[in-house]
Amino acid sequence: MKFDKAIPILYSTDVSKSIAYFTEQLKFENKWEWDSPATFGGVYRDAVEIFFCKGDQGNPSTWLSLVVNNVDEYYELIKDSGAKILSKPDSKEWNVREMLVECPDGHIMRIGHSIDCD
Repeated sequence: MKFDKAIPILYSTDVSKSIAYFTEQLKFENKWEWDSPATFGGVYRDAVEIFFCKGDQGNPSTWLSLVVNNVDEYYELIKDSGAKILSKPDSKEWNVREMLVECPDGHIMRIGHSIDCD
């Protein structure tokens, strides 16, 4: 038996707004929405999936670490989209080049890739 993947479920005050932010500003794809107005939904980009739940699962201000193959390319893709970028890509002492992005419910995404820091 093996695990195939993990899908975080993030607290959302407005699922449609969360999905819109991730699709318009962070360049994910809308996977699905449940109910009208939406109370649950999800987005994806490549192998990453994220679910949103209105109010009763999770907490505001959750941190996620998303691994990309090139954080500088991703930064260039989203920098003019209106995304709330807290920090531009920077090489860290823990051998990761990363940036921080915040979403409307206060969740922080640490987006980056491994680097060789000799």
